[in-house]
Amino acid sequence: MGLLDSLLNWLRSLFFKQEMELSLVGLQNAGKTSLVNSIATGGYSEDMIPTVGFNMRKVTKGNVTIKLWDLGGQRRFRTMWERYCRGVTAILYVVDAADRDSVPISRSELHDLVTKPSLSGIPLLVVGNKIDKSEALSKQALVDQLGLESIADREVCCYMISCKDSINIGMVIDWLIKHSKTANPSVV
Repeated sequence: MGLLDSLLNWLRSLFFKQEMELSLVGLQNAGKTSLVNSIATGGYSEDMIPTVGFNMRKVTKGNVTIKLWDLGGQRRFRTMWERYCRGVTAILYVVDAADRDSVPISRSELHDLVTKPSLSGIPLLVVGNKIDKSEALSKQALVDQLGLESIADREVCCYMISCKDSINIGMVIDWLIKHSKTANPSVV
């Protein structure tokens, strides 16, 4: 069956275009916009301007079109996170793994978000960014400090990345593409 499934998936990819919609959330300066740029262009810039409100960007990877909502992480914008996370294919929660002081706030905001009934069941990908810095937490430390094991009503995955050094960005893209396959395909 594996060969037949592979052949059918290949044939579908010729005629069907898959789409997904994602929301990137997290505290300010976590690297959300840098992640969007890394996914879209593979590029990185030191001179990023903080996102005010939100930005939307469409990126095509293979036969998957990804609509990315990059939401501001300042306190005044966090109340709109739920609105932009409703109905998305997945939520990407970006954490600055090198800013240990912000992790407790990040945990609180994450748990507040995932307990919203309107977001129940939406897959969650947590990315610990800035692992290129020596003070960055390990993956297990980040999982523990964010309390990811206690989130039970959805798929939860965690990757450690560096947008600056393009570390593990491919894993994030692969995860996104894998999850687009559960979305309804549309005819091109």
